Amino acid sequence: MGATRTVAPTNTPTWPVPPPGGWTSADLDRLPDLPPHTELLDGNLVFRSPQRNFHNYAINLLQCGLLATRPVDLAVIGEMTVTLGKRDRPEPDLMVVPRAAVIDDQQSDYQPKDVLLAVEVVSPDSVERDREVKPRKYAGAGVRHYWRVENEKGELAVYVYERDVATGAYQPAGIHRGRLTLDLPFPIDIDLGDPQRWL
Repeated sequence: MGATRTVAPTNTPTWPVPPPGGWTSADLDRLPDLPPHTELLDGNLVFRSPQRNFHNYAINLLQCGLLATRPVDLAVIGEMTVTLGKRDRPEPDLMVVPRAAVIDDQQSDYQPKDVLLAVEVVSPDSVERDREVKPRKYAGAGVRHYWRVENEKGELAVYVYERDVATGAYQPAGIHRGRLTLDLPFPIDIDLGDPQRWL
């Protein structure tokens, strides 16, 4: 009786093998066929899982609100990375940067000195990254303001943080439900009501 031969499926993904010391920020622009929204943290590639409706709702609502309230010399950016260092290039869900930092249509990342605000919407697979890893890295790189958006039984809760210049760490500046009203980084007033109306 002949031996049974196992044939590997032809659609099995092949993952890039990291070089000694891990990947660098520049590698994200050179590696072929990376999944959309691949990030780099501590020299490791981070692949996002498929997003849920809440994530999309929250981003749409906050992006529209920021666009409606931001001064004309600021831009609201989504789906782009910020290079924090040689081994860190995360992709905030939203960023606010000076218009002067928007160079051209080939630009693929921003520098932390240009990021006035970074926003992360927490997903089931990103809890630790958004609550612990990214805030520490954003603050360490000098990003002045950070919002963490949580799903609280289908409602948005925006946890607001401001960087303490003396310690270089974020300090809590409030938790907002129902309405987001702030003076910093610029006057903001966003209704956090039913996010489905932003579809």
